[in-house]
Amino acid sequence: MGALQIYEEIKGQILRGVFETAGQLPSSRALAHELGVSRTTVTAAYEQLLAEGFIEVHQGARPRVAHSVVSEARHKSASKRSVRTRLSAYGEHVRTIPPWSDNEPGKLVVDFRHGDLASSDFPIMLWKRLMNRTLEQRPERLSYDDPRGSRRLRMALQGYLWRARTIRCDVDQIIIVNGSQQGLDLCARLLLDATDKFVIENPCYAMARQIFSGTGASPVSVPVDDAGLNTDLLAEVDARLAYVTPSHQFPLGGVMPISRRHQLLQWAKRRNAHVIEDDYDSEYRYDINPVAPLHGLEDSDNVIYLGTISKTLSPTLRIGYLVVPPGLQDVFATAKELADRHSPVAEQEALAALIESGAYESHVRRVRRFNHERRQTLLNALRHRFGDKIEIEGADAGLHMVVWFKNLPLSLEPALLESARRERVGVHSISRLYDPALPGGRPDQVGLVMGYSALDLRWIERGTHLLADAVKRVRIDAAVKTRQPKQR
Repeated sequence: MGALQIYEEIKGQILRGVFETAGQLPSSRALAHELGVSRTTVTAAYEQLLAEGFIEVHQGARPRVAHSVVSEARHKSASKRSVRTRLSAYGEHVRTIPPWSDNEPGKLVVDFRHGDLASSDFPIMLWKRLMNRTLEQRPERLSYDDPRGSRRLRMALQGYLWRARTIRCDVDQIIIVNGSQQGLDLCARLLLDATDKFVIENPCYAMARQIFSGTGASPVSVPVDDAGLNTDLLAEVDARLAYVTPSHQFPLGGVMPISRRHQLLQWAKRRNAHVIEDDYDSEYRYDINPVAPLHGLEDSDNVIYLGTISKTLSPTLRIGYLVVPPGLQDVFATAKELADRHSPVAEQEALAALIESGAYESHVRRVRRFNHERRQTLLNALRHRFGDKIEIEGADAGLHMVVWFKNLPLSLEPALLESARRERVGVHSISRLYDPALPGGRPDQVGLVMGYSALDLRWIERGTHLLADAVKRVRIDAAVKTRQPKQR
């Protein structure tokens, strides 16, 4: 360690308020011995601190921190704590949202977090070849690209959407975005004002509600049942936008029947509203047949279709796409350009090649088989461990299911989450996905959203065993507290 490093470290400690006013520093001899350096090195550091006024030195005494420096450091620290940074209305809304947390995954044995995928499912060698081939095809010049996205990818998606989802659209109606989150953000910015209302499912994808609320618009939370959004409740609702997940409602898993789909579209037409159709995991259907998307029904001039590869390839690639009505394609392209110019080009070209070759659809079929097996393993393990003490919902499609624990009241949810954490198993409550502003809108029993697409079979069984131990402990603790005599 050199004199400069010693100087910087002591200076930092002084500015952070580590030392009290006139606090003594070690003697040069003692600090040199502690750090294993020469006394000359420490003396040089102290001389620099003295020259800059951070310390005071008196003959025959240890160096002391200068009184003025400590007072100034404390004043700045207090000022930082007391001054609240002024933000925009959007910023104040964002301030209320808890920051992202990874829930310490390294400390968990098993994590049933939904939305994650198994890295072993990713076609890494094929993707590497496609990316290398893309990078080898060097253009004449490096320049900004079309904000709507790679034309090659949009053409590939145009064909794929017709084959997979019977969606007919022009290439220029497709806007490539950085995952579904950016797609929702563009919709919110372009379609909502602060005085507007928007329809959203209850429970729902919480980040969608937060994005739309960030504009200042007010949510109209409409309950869902086993057939998705209850469209009978829309008749008197005056809103500019409705966000729905009709193919596999998130998180409860209901599939909206054709009658409700027509009812929703008719409502939107009467109100001159737009419908955002989030088809986030439509590729995963096990025991049910697909239903035609809203975009392909009636007149789709007010339907915006949102898709992503986050559930088929990887959420780390950040590639999604919007299919917008013809009248909106230019304004969405401009908004995308203002946001970030365009999405990364190399990944778009690689994905286009993957779709063109047929390998993407082969990959989807392969991972669908894997996830069907994971799903069945989780269902069997849950039924084996809990029997009739649980109710399972939304397992016919997608990459997660909702597990309701009978006779486990919602008041015990914090205890269950903590008990599961002690067992080193990650579980995630459904209650946070309900609208907190609606009194009585949440269920009165504990429900968990359990994802399985990132886990192998043995860990699914192991995690279910650990969860059963956690639930058992919570039930025992609750029973003991109930029997304890009340103190006078």
